[in-house]
Amino acid sequence: MKISKLKLTNFRNYENLDLDLGKQLNIIYGENGSGKSNLVEAIYLLALTKSFRLTSDKHLIQKGKELAIVEGKIWKNEDSSLYKVNISNDGKKVEIDNNKINKISEFVTKIQIILFYPRDTELINSSPNERRRLLNIEISQIFKEYMILLSNYNKILKQRNAYLKQLYLYGNASRDYLDILTKKLLEYGKKIYKYRWEFISYLNEYITDVYEKIFGSGKLKIVYHSSFNKTEKELLDTYRKIYSKEMANGKTLLGVHHDDFEFLLDGNKLKEWGSQGQLKNAILSFKIAEINMIKEILKDYPILILDDLFSELDVKKITNILNLLNKDVQTFITTTELSKIPDEIKNKSRIYEVINGKIREENYE
Repeated sequence: MKISKLKLTNFRNYENLDLDLGKQLNIIYGENGSGKSNLVEAIYLLALTKSFRLTSDKHLIQKGKELAIVEGKIWKNEDSSLYKVNISNDGKKVEIDNNKINKISEFVTKIQIILFYPRDTELINSSPNERRRLLNIEISQIFKEYMILLSNYNKILKQRNAYLKQLYLYGNASRDYLDILTKKLLEYGKKIYKYRWEFISYLNEYITDVYEKIFGSGKLKIVYHSSFNKTEKELLDTYRKIYSKEMANGKTLLGVHHDDFEFLLDGNKLKEWGSQGQLKNAILSFKIAEINMIKEILKDYPILILDDLFSELDVKKITNILNLLNKDVQTFITTTELSKIPDEIKNKSRIYEVINGKIREENYE
């Protein structure tokens, strides 16, 4: 999978941009604030319809404009399609080959993209909610059914929480209906659990080897924690035992919305014992291992974005990463200092200099 053309209109600091992209390695360099990260942000948005840096879409629209457009020509094998995301103050619309796609879940599974972003290193020490969010994003790119399951689960969870509060306030509401909601939550939750368990199992097949090849030594493993690793009967019995406690709290205390995962390096919990460097290395290995996993499942490589990687790792480790990648993995690297990149890498790359929202392709010799 590759993106050969990117067109931006009123997106961030790009008023009009029409750019051809290299099939393999692309280096985008410029000073901080020049717009280099905005460029890879647009590629990410084209895949997932959202920014990896902002929570509000309206800030993606250039100041004084009413609409931002991101378009890209995406190749899968020998076939190409035009993908488009339109962002306005009224919302977001997506198209493929000029045909409107009504369901976002039908759009985000079309383009697979792996992103390493410096703030990702905070994931290990952040809340479980952030780690679940990462799982949800990555799994949704592979299986469109997963997004639908999540949506259904969250709807039932909301209904169940409201009913628990009603039971606590009035006491005479039917517990039979609570059983119905619980069984529905279990139905969706068990399927979500299965997707997450299989995703992490796949990653564990690759992540140790990736970590060792990039960083020299260390056995890295991911451990998934979920209360749903039981039979439906066992879970239903557990729910019934805590109904009174849930009513008192006014919320569902058990479910995949409390799932979490952690990294172990040589059997030690990185969250407790890992250095900042080891935390960073673990997240990067997670992302690189995903590439092989996606290729195995979907029979195609994802697009890889390594944002500001040279500020995070030394040249030797970055060279190890690039040597690990199959030549068919289209990769985008952003950096502030082109001089730090070895000639061996630059010779294999298309190089773009970004200056205040303007891009110039540079011929490196």
